[in-house]
Amino acid sequence: MNRRRLRFLGVAALLALALAWPLAHQARSQINTAPTLQAVGVSASGNTSTAWFHEPQSRQVVACQTVLGQGSSLAGVQCTTARLP
Repeated sequence: MNRRRLRFLGVAALLALALAWPLAHQARSQINTAPTLQAVGVSASGNTSTAWFHEPQSRQVVACQTVLGQGSSLAGVQCTTARLP
């Protein structure tokens, strides 16, 4: 291999590494967005139940209540979120 070709390959390899470096750096930065809900309390009255959760980092409170369908059957769960002052 002549010197000129070897120098060209070296410059091409360095250029490829320089261009790949920002992409590789961005690929490693990941943010964990999983909420860390803590149970606060539960209450039941008649056919409905309510559960409260708190997420300390974002100061949010979540209240989930059962939703009844026909014939007192469970149709689903409805949740509401509010932010604490």
